[in-house]
Amino acid sequence: MLRRNGKKDKKSKTEKPVCKISRNLLLFAVFSFLVCGFLWGALQGDALFGRAKTGLLKIGVLQEEPEEFGKLEVVEEEYKSPASHEQAVIEAVKKASPSVVSIIVSKEMPVYEQVYDQPFKEVFPGFEIEFGVPRLEQKGTEKQRVGGGTGFIVSPDGLILTNKHVAGDSQAEYTIITYEGRHYTGKVLAKDPFQDLAILKIETEKQVDEAGNIIKEKFPVLKLGNSDGLQIGQSVIAIGYALGEFSNTVSVGIVSGLWRNITATGDGFTETLENVIQTDAAINKGNSGGPLLNLRGEVIGVSVAMAETAQSIGFAIPINDAKRDIEQVKAQGKIVYPFLGVVYRLVTLDLQEEEDLELDYGAWIVVEEGKVSVIDGSAADKAGLKQGDVILEVDGEKVTMKKTLATMIRRRYPGDKVILKVWRGGQIFTVETTLGEKTSEEE
Repeated sequence: MLRRNGKKDKKSKTEKPVCKISRNLLLFAVFSFLVCGFLWGALQGDALFGRAKTGLLKIGVLQEEPEEFGKLEVVEEEYKSPASHEQAVIEAVKKASPSVVSIIVSKEMPVYEQVYDQPFKEVFPGFEIEFGVPRLEQKGTEKQRVGGGTGFIVSPDGLILTNKHVAGDSQAEYTIITYEGRHYTGKVLAKDPFQDLAILKIETEKQVDEAGNIIKEKFPVLKLGNSDGLQIGQSVIAIGYALGEFSNTVSVGIVSGLWRNITATGDGFTETLENVIQTDAAINKGNSGGPLLNLRGEVIGVSVAMAETAQSIGFAIPINDAKRDIEQVKAQGKIVYPFLGVVYRLVTLDLQEEEDLELDYGAWIVVEEGKVSVIDGSAADKAGLKQGDVILEVDGEKVTMKKTLATMIRRRYPGDKVILKVWRGGQIFTVETTLGEKTSEEE
């Protein structure tokens, strides 16, 4: 064996590559472990993401604490899947539908037959033809369906709230069809003299149990909500007897506007409705008188009108405006309102310019030749109000588009004294008057 100086050192250096290979293997093993760990964590994260797609999930939101920099607090918020809104609609409809009824309006109508007057004959070669002047002649009457609408039950004994224009014909007969398809006779108890509302009663046959006690049939009642807290954009549901043919038809939308004032016409009448709810939930013919619901299945409005020249513009009377009617009928059997006795228009910029008014708010008593704007003997007449006056305030409250004169008066009771601030020809003065009474029996 040959030896050289430093050969031993050289030999020791040749052993170093063995250590380098071992270190690389160690690093490779560590790297592989980290990669596997990362992939495992990613797969777990994907599984969590998959679980987040369904049901409810608490999501942690990190927020910095301003007092101590770097300290974070986890605030839990509830995430609702898109299916939750759909489920809310389904549950609301399921809860409300048994209390919604269809109303059929029937009436004895004349039956006509065509007859001929002054018959004469024209003779032609080989045959003759008889001629006459045709006319219609009544041959008795028969009961015919003349209209229909919707209503909903508001008391276990069968009180039904609907529109006045659905139940406005005192000569007609009303048939109530329940959700289960049972038919009853409906009796009109009261009609609101100022709002398009009416209350009917389901007439039931008397039934007696074995002990001789009268069995009172109980009906499912629809819960009344609070329309004062409505928000634009809030989801709503309409249920109605669409087109007088499809009972309990459901449509969904939102509250599109609040405090709307509209003039509604139909079947020979015109009425002005104030502070109504606007919605894009489809309100078709036949939906009149049906409930407008929130997602809890509570009534927040009574469907009343639609805009025929537009798409998805319907209106409903706030349910809070109807609660007083229901309670009065339960207690007194009629609807009683305080009565001021003026015909007015709310002051707008257009009216201000048109009538050269100094103020941009208030209720302008209509000036129209041949038209009575201050009712004889009414509270307004006794207070000395005249055409062209503008009522600015009621008991210190300004009359505006949101706080209309009708709304303010309806809050009072017959016999209440009110102080009115009035503008007349550039002068402002106050008068005190005692409100009269108008009942549902008066047409």
